[in-house]
Amino acid sequence: MKVVTAEEMYDMDHRTIQEIGIDGKLLMENAGRAMAEQIASVSDKMACIRVFAGGGNNGGDGFVIARVLLELGVRVSVVQVVPDEKIKGDALFHKNLLIRCGGDVEVLMESAPIQAIARKTDIIVDAMLGIGVSGVLREPLAQIVKAVNETDAYVIAVDIPSGLPANEESDDFQAVQADETIIAGYPKVSAFLEKTAPYYGNWNTVSFGLPRTITAEHSHRQVWTPEMFQKTMPERKPNAHKGNHGRGLVIGGNSEMPGSMAMTVSAALRTGAGLVTAATVKEVIPTIAAHCAEATYLALNDTDGYADGSSAIPFENFDAAVLGMGLGRRPEAAKIVQQAIKTRLPLIIDADGLFHLKGMLQHVKQREEPVVLTPHPGEMAMLLDIGVPELLKSPFSYSKRFAEEYHVYVVLKGRFTIVTTPEGNQTVSDAGNSGLAKGGTGDVLSGVTLAMIMQKQPIPEALNNACFVHGKSAELLTKETHSVYDLMATDVIKGIKKVYRTFQA
Repeated sequence: MKVVTAEEMYDMDHRTIQEIGIDGKLLMENAGRAMAEQIASVSDKMACIRVFAGGGNNGGDGFVIARVLLELGVRVSVVQVVPDEKIKGDALFHKNLLIRCGGDVEVLMESAPIQAIARKTDIIVDAMLGIGVSGVLREPLAQIVKAVNETDAYVIAVDIPSGLPANEESDDFQAVQADETIIAGYPKVSAFLEKTAPYYGNWNTVSFGLPRTITAEHSHRQVWTPEMFQKTMPERKPNAHKGNHGRGLVIGGNSEMPGSMAMTVSAALRTGAGLVTAATVKEVIPTIAAHCAEATYLALNDTDGYADGSSAIPFENFDAAVLGMGLGRRPEAAKIVQQAIKTRLPLIIDADGLFHLKGMLQHVKQREEPVVLTPHPGEMAMLLDIGVPELLKSPFSYSKRFAEEYHVYVVLKGRFTIVTTPEGNQTVSDAGNSGLAKGGTGDVLSGVTLAMIMQKQPIPEALNNACFVHGKSAELLTKETHSVYDLMATDVIKGIKKVYRTFQA
């Protein structure tokens, strides 16, 4: 499923009409009918539904929705919140069609009567403004949106909640707070941004006839789905042995943070790595062994319980490495990161490894082997020398720019994890929940990622599958045995088997 900007969506619509020859009225009919059928399927026929319609295509969709609901025997009427001269083109065609079919359209542009109507309404269908909005709303729409948000009615937004920006970089807006949004075609970027996503409520998409020849060109941004995981996750051959599934190296740990290494190692083995070696200070080895008897160990030289760079690590004996968890920020640890960058195997760099990496990014550009960075927003902002709020306004853009400049894969962790390739292709993982907002879950993801990139699959698929397994483990556990409050990182490791049994059976 693609993720698009407003401009990309407009381009697909325009080219479908101009190049393919599908009339805009038909596209509007398709979208509105599909939405109306969804609304009818979840609403009581006795419920009072009012469509709040504006100008443009969003209002036109609203007129179609009202007509189709009328055909289905639903109690529905339209409140038009713009003057008649604002209803033009395809939207005017469908408004007139609604009226000729017996539909009721009342023009109201004052917040007081709209508030009174809203109080007597069970379901409000928000079709006032579409994806072209930017900036603060003008009156009277600002007051109308405020009135909708103050009602007790169930609010269903058409394509996007009115007033909400579709793209990044907008943080000054006033929008309808929808309970549910029915998106036409593809979800917009703002459905995956920390500040704007909550306004959508629960959302789903409907198809309205965009041909594949047009939509295929917009494929550099997509959502990773369970179907994609099932399609791309490699199957284990009956005669496979441990060497077929990777010899992984995990580097990090210190005497004050032994658990981070233990979780990464355990997660890698649970995910399917053939062999995992923990390279850490001697004091940490018993802690890891107590949690994971299957691992092997490499003792690193240390200073005051922290690994330093005086150990010669035999990278050539491994298929991939992950480093940074509990490594510490002492200057001596930077030498370990320097060693790793000079190797000829795939690297995953997390946590303290990212701190040391910041001064070595120019060297990373020269590597031929893949480098995967797995920052949370604070770490990503540090690498970019910007503030976290600025990053969160435009996480897609910043991740893309960074990945392309330094020729790395970026896994920007968050409620919506964004995976970006060195070519700038991006995938969003929406798997997971707030139970993952705990210390240690990033260490678990590092282990899952290590195991995945050692399986026989392309790196982008491996990273997306790692995020899927990690997030789905949390979802399945909180659905069956845990809550988002008590879920711990070690529980997520145990839940990996549930993901495989559910999606790979």
